[in-house]
Parts: sequence; structure tokens; C-alpha cells
Amino acid sequence: MRFPLALSVKIARHIIKHKIRRTPKFALVLQLEPLHTCNLTCTGCGRIREYSTNLKDMMPLEDCLGAATECDAPMVSICGGEPLIYPKIEELVNGLLEQRRIVYICTNGVFMRKKMREYLESVYGPETERVLTELLKEKLISEKEAASIRAAKAKGRAVIRPTQWMYWNVHIDGLEYTHDLIVEREGVFRECVEAIKMAKIIGYQVATNTTVYKETEVQEIEEMFKYFSWLGVDGHTISPGYEYDAAKKDMAKRLGKKPEDFFLTRKMTRAKFQKIEKWGKLFTIFGTTVYQEFLAGKRELTCTAWAIPTRNIRGWKAPCYLMTDGHYPRYQEMLEQVDWEKYGVIDGVARDPRCENCMVHCGYDPSGALGTNYQRGDNWKNLKYNFGSKPKPFADGYRVLALNGASIGKGHLAQAKVAINTESQASGGCHTAGDTPERRELSEKIAQNK
Repeated sequence: MRFPLALSVKIARHIIKHKIRRTPKFALVLQLEPLHTCNLTCTGCGRIREYSTNLKDMMPLEDCLGAATECDAPMVSICGGEPLIYPKIEELVNGLLEQRRIVYICTNGVFMRKKMREYLESVYGPETERVLTELLKEKLISEKEAASIRAAKAKGRAVIRPTQWMYWNVHIDGLEYTHDLIVEREGVFRECVEAIKMAKIIGYQVATNTTVYKETEVQEIEEMFKYFSWLGVDGHTISPGYEYDAAKKDMAKRLGKKPEDFFLTRKMTRAKFQKIEKWGKLFTIFGTTVYQEFLAGKRELTCTAWAIPTRNIRGWKAPCYLMTDGHYPRYQEMLEQVDWEKYGVIDGVARDPRCENCMVHCGYDPSGALGTNYQRGDNWKNLKYNFGSKPKPFADGYRVLALNGASIGKGHLAQAKVAINTESQASGGCHTAGDTPERRELSEKIAQNK
């Protein structure tokens, strides 16, 4: 099967239950943001600006678990911010699993290996030694880290364990050069690759989460799928980069860039995603074939943002994950008070100008699952896709030059490093009279990337 049977059946039962009850609006996936603190400053992420006054604020654990119970979505996507910074992340994951939710941890990958080492410490025994041997062989842990695992100091501690009900959902926006450029730090892509390798050796399920932007090359997306398929990744989520307000403000104020040079229009999205149906056959792309047809420009869909609600430190965010017109204390209150007819695009006409270029999965993927724009044969297409055979790992994925940036000395800071080093040597390693704040800022940025 393309997806684990238990997961597919759980979601199908949830949809059928509400269809029988004729529930007008219900949640499929909860986007849970327990915090907005992050260790990266990704280009195109508006959380840096939108919640800048609340970066140290966090949702209490009981509120996080209560939100999942309140909306009763079968799947919870823990995002943020970087969720692995959340102090109670282990308790949160385990609590959601105890509620029998499907859990996705949407992470930038930087802290994944640390969390997995803690898991190995908690279960250390003869069988763990075999895993350690393989991890050492692949240089995914150091001898010092292996010794710490053998000391088993985490016995009895809450940890994130492998289970069919949980996925690491790793943010990957291309191959090394592109990804490190977007996350604004060199070395992150390589860390993600090593974390994914480690996760598969231990036995975790792993997915990748990709946003496509204006300058993203279509061929690079396909090469990325080939590479991570070869690594054994269990599935992929992909969505177009959309110019929502918070992201535009961050890009203009923090980076001095024009949003129109970075984000996709609806026409550009359809051009970028012309091959999405082909990719869906070659790789395990999560979602529905109906949403894939929408991305490729073969049909229209109505936005169903209410099916993927967002709960964060301020409450239930409306109308969607990307646009903010208010926060509500209760989920049902949000469903009833938001005028959903004000949003989305109908027959090519945006009901709200902010929705004009949005084709993002959090608004439109559930439309394909719920049949909001039903066409004859849609149910069969979705059933065949989700319950069909899983594509095999791409055998030649090792041929992809994935490490094409900092790993081979061609990172996005390469020229800057050469310029700084040359100038430093010329001045005997001291700042010159011609030094500027911009040059010092660049030097500091290079130092952060080491």
C-alpha cells in the first residue's frame, strides 16, 4: 500500500462518519503551534515577523492536548517555530499518540539526531548495540555519543519513539545549495540528510515537506524526490510558496527583497507543477490526486481552510494557517463566527484579494478528500491512489548530486568568505579603517554558519 493501512483507514472512517452525520464543517488535520521560537530565519516564513512579540511564549501542554481533543482531528501536525525546542515536546507527542492521533513533527531537522540519541539511551540493550554499530559505521554518531547512549542515563525519561502513527516531517526546499540559501544557514541540508539516514536505521517513519518558490527549478524538485526516495523516505508533502501578508512584510523589512520576485502567482504555480501527477506515480507524495490535478491547472477547487485549523499561543487562528483575521478561544466558535464565504477563489475570481494566488495544501488538499468540487470518478481516483501500491525507492537516487553547496565549497556564502578572508589577510587579520557595519554583519553571519 502507498500509505500504512491503519492510517488510511482511520482518516477514511473519520470522513465517512461526518458525511453520514452531515456535519457541515469538521477538522481533518490540526496545525498545532505550541511556540513560535525558531533556531532558523527561513526566507519566506512570516512567523518571524507576525509573532515577534511572542517568541518566548509557549502553549501549556494541557492546552495543546486539549486543542486536539476539542477539534478531534485524526491527524496533528506539530509545527511552529521549531517544535523540537518546545520543552514538553516528548510529553506532547506521547499524549497525542495516547489519544490515538496520527502525529507529524514538522521540523527543520537540526535537533532530530539529539532527540533520537535520547531515545536510544532510554532503550539501550543488546539490540541497541547493533544499531549503534551501524550508526558509527555511517558516521551518524560519534564515539563519545555512543558512549553516552551506552550509559543509558535516559532510562525512564519521556522520549520520542518510533511508531507507525508518527512521522518526522523534515523541511527540505531543494538540494543543498537551494535549501541552505532559503533557510539562511549553510550546513542545514547536510544535517537533515544525516538525521534522515539515522531515523531510517533506527526505524522511524520520515516524510519531507517542500515549498516551491519562483526561482525553484522544476528539475531540481524531481532530483530531490529521487534522492530522498533512495534514502528511504516514506513520503513527501509539496506545496507552492504563497505571498501571505506576514511573509511579505518579513521579506521586505528584514531582507529588503521584493516578494513578487520570490513567491508564485497562480499561473506560475501551474507551470511549476505540470509534472505533479507524474511525480505522484513515481514517488510517495501525500495528498489526493484531485489536489494534484488542481496544482497542474486541470481543474478548480474551493478552499476548505476550516478542515485544517491552526491552534497557537493566541487561540484558534482564522481564517487559515497563513492569513490572520483574528484568534478565537474555542474551535467551534471559530467555525461558527468566521464568514468562510469571504475567502478563497471561485471560478477564477478571488473573493478576498489576499487569496488570489493561494493554492497551498492547507486550503485546498482537504477539498480533494472531502469532495467539495466533486467530479465523476474522484472517489475512485483517491481510493486507488491512497490504497494502491507504494512506489519503490528510486534505485538511481545515489547518482543525484544532492550535496552541491557548502559541502563542496560552493555554498551561498562562498564568495563572501573568499572576500572576507582576502581582506583579512591583506590587513593582517585586523579590521581596516574601511570596515563597515555591513561587512561586520556579513562576517558574523559567516561565523554563525561554521
